[in-house]
Parts: sequence; structure tokens; C-alpha cells
Amino acid sequence: MNKKLIFQLSLFGLAMAIATVYFIPSNIEPLFWLVIFIVCAYIIAKQCTGKYFLHGLFVSLVNAVWITAAHIILFDSYIANHAEEATMMTRMPMPDAPRLMILMTGPVVGLISGLVLGLFAFIASKIIKKK
Repeated sequence: MNKKLIFQLSLFGLAMAIATVYFIPSNIEPLFWLVIFIVCAYIIAKQCTGKYFLHGLFVSLVNAVWITAAHIILFDSYIANHAEEATMMTRMPMPDAPRLMILMTGPVVGLISGLVLGLFAFIASKIIKKK
């Protein structure tokens, strides 16, 4: 496993964590993630010699740490800029503990997105030629 590459690619997650709090609305966030996943899958396929799926999975899990932490730490700003998410949180279990809900759902979303990025990386490894 290339831990350095996993960390470096997870910095996209840190950037998105901050950007989704202040700049990127929820309705276009998936487009940013699609571009990031494609770029990450390409880099993983080019830089790694194996375990492509696991590299993608671990990148997304570290992304989830960045995003969950940022959304909890910057919660007031996040909610102020995301009215739809604020409304959704009131309908979820524990509406009085929205930070705890973020903490609980963050890893699940990270795992699901990790499965997607892992698949992207695996497919990219079959398409992209090594040097």
C-alpha cells in the first residue's frame, strides 16, 4: 500500500470539506466528486503496482475523516449555507444532536464512496497503460 499517495489524494477531500462548508452547494457537489474520483482513479492506476481497489477505498475513508471533522468543527457555517441539510437533520433520529448524526453518517458515506472510488481505480488500472 502506498500510504503517502493515499494521504496526498485525500487532500482533495480536505479541500472539498472546506469548499462544501463555504462555497459548493449540495446540488453540484456530486459533479465535483465525480471529477475528483476520475482524477484519483487515474493517479492510482498510474502510480500503484497493485491493490488498486484498496487504494481507492482508503482514499475515500481518509476523505471521510477530513469531511466529517470539517463539518463538525465548522457546523454553524455549514448549516447556515445548507438549509436543505438542516431541514433533513430535523427529520433524522436524534434531531437534537446533529453533530453526532454527522459523526455517525460520515464513515458510512466514506465507505460507500470508497467502494465507488475503489471500483473506478480498479477499472482505470485495466485501461491505463503503465510507463
